[in-house]
Amino acid sequence: MGGEAVRDRREEVIQAWYLDDNYEEGQKLPHHKDPKEFVTLDKLAELGVLSWRLDADNYGTDEKLKKIRESRGYSYMVCPEKLPNYEAKVKMFFEEHLHIDEEIGYCLAGSGYFDVRDLNDVWIRVWVKKGGMIVLPAGIYHRFTVDSGNYMKAMRLFVGGPVWTPYNRPHDHLPARKAYMDTFVKVLGDRTIVASA
Repeated sequence: MGGEAVRDRREEVIQAWYLDDNYEEGQKLPHHKDPKEFVTLDKLAELGVLSWRLDADNYGTDEKLKKIRESRGYSYMVCPEKLPNYEAKVKMFFEEHLHIDEEIGYCLAGSGYFDVRDLNDVWIRVWVKKGGMIVLPAGIYHRFTVDSGNYMKAMRLFVGGPVWTPYNRPHDHLPARKAYMDTFVKVLGDRTIVASA
């Protein structure tokens, strides 16, 4: 037992890495840098991206999900079986945008990529597989695509009713974006090279 590292089980369903420079070609591909440059879940948390590993096969009775919903105020749940206009939606979701509320994505089947910008405006690809749930904070620039499996059944959670409005970049003037930058640039302090205006 001595010397064995404790593995974070979230990493079985959520992995992240910096994208290569060819990420616009084939959005459903992994696009690792060479050599690969992985990003820890702790680094994602520093950007406000929270993550959990949950029981996707029993989401209706999962006590851990219930506790997360209660503690974070997620009172509304949407879990569509099929997305109408699928190909058009996949293209639309890949347009860089932000929301004025958190975006919560819980993968019940399949897998997909949530791309987020770090504080230096560099893309990080977050691969979410069955059982992975992430929360993107309000005001973070991001986009979504399925991976090469071309399928992800996702549950979306909301505080109150569903709000789906994307604000395509640039929308730096929105209060949610300003609050995000104020919170996370200050949290990271001198560990970031983002210049303050």
